[in-house]
Amino acid sequence: MGNGTNIAGGSVGVEPIYCQSMSNKRQEPWIRSLGITVPPGYLVKAHIHEWPQLVFAVHGVISVTAGAEDWVVPPMRALWIDAGVEHTLRMRGRVEMRTLYFRPDRAPTMVSPCCVIEVAPLLRELIVSIVATGVLYGSLPGARARLRLLIDLLLVIPERPLVLPMPTDPRARRVVDRVTANIEAADTLPDLARGSGASARTIGRTFLAQTGMTFGRWRQHARFHEAIRLLGEGVPVTTVALRVGYRSPSAFIAAFRSSLGKTPAEYFHKSK
Repeated sequence: MGNGTNIAGGSVGVEPIYCQSMSNKRQEPWIRSLGITVPPGYLVKAHIHEWPQLVFAVHGVISVTAGAEDWVVPPMRALWIDAGVEHTLRMRGRVEMRTLYFRPDRAPTMVSPCCVIEVAPLLRELIVSIVATGVLYGSLPGARARLRLLIDLLLVIPERPLVLPMPTDPRARRVVDRVTANIEAADTLPDLARGSGASARTIGRTFLAQTGMTFGRWRQHARFHEAIRLLGEGVPVTTVALRVGYRSPSAFIAAFRSSLGKTPAEYFHKSK
């Protein structure tokens, strides 16, 4: 895939809003953009871009796999993906996606190749307006000011990473599959390791070595990932808490705030 014009995985129900041609190299814009509406379950297969990109969902939740990590992008969050990073997108519910592609010499220097950014109202409106315009050329009046404001907004607020590192060991991946298939279950690691090809102790060491987390911490992050996907779809907190294995909403909210620094209501900019 080039700089972002081709969407893999089928086209049924896709409503392209804007897709700038990438063939004209004589006058490269500073920013290109893409706006599409896609149906539930839509998959954008593994691909890379030559330009860094900012992925934002006006509506719906996007799951992103980049390298050996999984990310979740609900409304009011965006994901920065550097050029050359292979990634896959999966849509939860109907998704209205807005993407900005930065010419490499005009892109901001981010803290990591992939990072989550909080989208404040001003940044949201700026992203939407640039996508509506289509491209941002440096020769056009106001373009420099818009790019400068955009970069300032991207760099101003650090966000706790909503990333789920994945082990590469096939035995540990079998355990991952069992956890994600039944996220609310309270199975112990010995239960989950049975039949994986390794002992619970080996699996535990593998998770720590390959993800930087204990298995228990990793499973908690996996539960938060599913919780944020559900919350982004509008599922009530009480229902979400039970679906991801917590006995009460209060226990879920406390754990969520301890891990991400905000309650679910604060995370989605909702009143308590």
